[in-house]
Amino acid sequence: MSIDIPDKLYFKIGEVSKLASVAPHVLRYWESEFKEIQPKRANTNQRLYRRDDVKIVLLIKSLLHERGYTLAGAKKYLVAGNVDQPVTQEVNVPGHLGAIKKELLAVKDLLKEKE
Repeated sequence: MSIDIPDKLYFKIGEVSKLASVAPHVLRYWESEFKEIQPKRANTNQRLYRRDDVKIVLLIKSLLHERGYTLAGAKKYLVAGNVDQPVTQEVNVPGHLGAIKKELLAVKDLLKEKE
């Protein structure tokens, strides 16, 4: 899913909220959790997000809501320098879990044989 970010220098919190489809309080919380989001403050103390901030917000939303990352996992992803890279890790969760289950059952059978 690709979102077109309007071509402007600064975005108010309401605009970013609509672009990312998250509530403003979520954006404020993410600011406290992710040091990569640092909106400037206008003279009226209103948050002004730069284009890069909006991109990071959209990446964080993708990591948390679409990819199933935890907050800690999303932080590690960003700290690892993946800010400019799209999230491409596709995992077939049911298939992956099925393979893990088969391996665990094989280990269980091996342990039973040794008893």
